Amino acid sequence: MASKDKQPSETSLESGDRAALLILDMVNCFDFEGAEALKPRALEAAGRINQLHQEFRTHGWPVIYVNDNFGEWHSEASRLVERALEQDNLVTDLVKPEQGDFFIIKPQFSGFYATNLPVLLPKLGVSKLVLCGIATDICVLFTAADAHMRDYALWVPKDAVAAESDERGIWALEIMASSMGADTAATSQKSISEWLAGLTK
Repeated sequence: MASKDKQPSETSLESGDRAALLILDMVNCFDFEGAEALKPRALEAAGRINQLHQEFRTHGWPVIYVNDNFGEWHSEASRLVERALEQDNLVTDLVKPEQGDFFIIKPQFSGFYATNLPVLLPKLGVSKLVLCGIATDICVLFTAADAHMRDYALWVPKDAVAAESDERGIWALEIMASSMGADTAATSQKSISEWLAGLTK
């Protein structure tokens, strides 16, 4: 866990009723085709993601970075972060991992494909996921689909994800809402406590 301090909300967490924050591909050098359009949108989302990150850490809930290896098959998490920060990267700097956060390197779009995420989440007692990061229409969408098939409750805040274009982002969010039952309300419209409370009604 990110924090070892006991919180009142932890009473029900032992039964597998926990929420986790998944931060997708925000440790990023933005050196790929389309990055010029995506980066400013990712920077805007990074502020919201940072707020969620700190809130989850305050509650002692798991924060899990799920990040592409960008073809560096021998790389470790620390090297991926270091490489991204070498380029005066405001996006990664805003949401860089902190001690106690988990970091999973993925080889494909979905955070569940060929990673230990499907093993880690049950070990942490997680049944609810907040997905954020980039890109809404690719890695966020594929991860949400795999999470839905595993019966995880989903919140994908529309202001904490980013795509290369507004049109593609809206399209992906509509699919996640209609086909995967994901809540896509912005963090400015709903708090984590309100989302969790709504799941019990």
